Amino acid sequence: MSICACKPSVRAIAILAVVVGILGAMIGYDRGFREHPQPDWVGATPEMRFKYGSIGAEHDAGVPYWIFYVLPRVFPEKLQQDGRIAPGGYAALGVPWELGQELPIGFTKKTIGFPRVANNCAVCHTTSIRAAADANPTFVVAGPAHTTNVEAFFRYLIDCAKDPRFNADILMAEINRVTELDVIDKLLYRFFIIPITKKRLLEREAQFAWIYRADFPQWGRGRDDAMNLTKYFMIRAPMDDTFGPTDMPSVWNIDKYRWDQGHRMNYAGDSHDAWSVIMDSALGLLGAAPANREEFVGQVKWLHGYLAQLPAPQYPFAIDAARAAAGKPLFVAHCARCHDSELTGRPLPLAEVGTDRGRIDSWNMAAAIKANQVVKEMGLERRGLVEAEPQGYVAAFLDGIWLKAPYLHNGSVPTLHDLLQPVARRPQVFWRGYDVYDQKKVGFVSDGEAAQRVGTRLDTQSRGGGNQGHEFGTQLSASEKEALLEYLKTL
Repeated sequence: MSICACKPSVRAIAILAVVVGILGAMIGYDRGFREHPQPDWVGATPEMRFKYGSIGAEHDAGVPYWIFYVLPRVFPEKLQQDGRIAPGGYAALGVPWELGQELPIGFTKKTIGFPRVANNCAVCHTTSIRAAADANPTFVVAGPAHTTNVEAFFRYLIDCAKDPRFNADILMAEINRVTELDVIDKLLYRFFIIPITKKRLLEREAQFAWIYRADFPQWGRGRDDAMNLTKYFMIRAPMDDTFGPTDMPSVWNIDKYRWDQGHRMNYAGDSHDAWSVIMDSALGLLGAAPANREEFVGQVKWLHGYLAQLPAPQYPFAIDAARAAAGKPLFVAHCARCHDSELTGRPLPLAEVGTDRGRIDSWNMAAAIKANQVVKEMGLERRGLVEAEPQGYVAAFLDGIWLKAPYLHNGSVPTLHDLLQPVARRPQVFWRGYDVYDQKKVGFVSDGEAAQRVGTRLDTQSRGGGNQGHEFGTQLSASEKEALLEYLKTL
């Protein structure tokens, strides 16, 4: 009797265990992996989608939202600017931040089980500009992110993870001060999300070992080392001794680059076309093969279509029409050969341009072949990277040139006025990343108390920072240079 009486109980327990297991799996999937769309940007304007829309980077490169939120509260001393603790949380990194927005431009929020923060293309391609120190900034999408310190952001996340205070007790105490998570999320954060995030960030330290080299300068605001990023992240190449910092480029009106006419993209002409550049850049933000290949290709297609026809921004201040008219023939005589001709959009030999060669040395044909192979193995189609040794720098299109300061491929000359000076008279040291515009010199204010407080110092004697070369137009008279500058504002 006792044996028979217990059989229903065993069966009931077994059924209950199965039900609990199924419910646990459903909750685990819902809170850990289920992907939710971004409802805020589905029907938004193209500009808002570009600034805040996800490209899928939250899967592998995303930081859990509440960890991202509290890091500046726990580790404010790690947000430094030229050795000084910089107030303002993530704003200390120079990221453009619109009033009323939850995150800076170029930062995305998406729920994949739990809310995560990642980046999209706008993080490197949105310009902040102010007419005066007391004015509110205007944000220009597809322009160079000259204020954003990308390397400092990478370093910050890793340095926080290396700190023993990055633990569940301290982070959960801070999270509990700013929000009320439910029981399930509290358990997930304490026992899974925080430990796994720490582990993933510490793994990135090895990938970023090359930016911690003591004998190499930091990029500073508005620059990155794009091809070394590709080498060490996409193809996992062993670390070499190259360093090729470059200015963040503009990406408006990319349809002007025609691969079938011999145009090449990237500063050294490393890529065949805009589709390839967008795809490779997006893969760099993802940090891995896309979780959903079809969705990823759709995002690349949207970005390509949006940026292909997006016009360069017009100069927002007054232009002296008569002086600009006098500057046009000077442009034709001294600039058009490279910047408004069949040479435009094509690489020119380094010997002709004479600028710093660090960017060229950071890439090679073998790396291009390997990178193309890696992307092909992902099942993605593109013309890809040019499988040849870099020989020089692309003669740039000058649409919107007024907003592309600092100048040269490595951003080593602060204004167009300075670019028209012989190398010996160009600033040897200046501060990058201040967004007040200098209408006279055509560029951003790069010296003085405010610029030095906000910006990052660039010494043109530092590795990869040389300001030599491109001495075209330097022999013009002062009045001719003023006329040429006025004309350049109209482009």
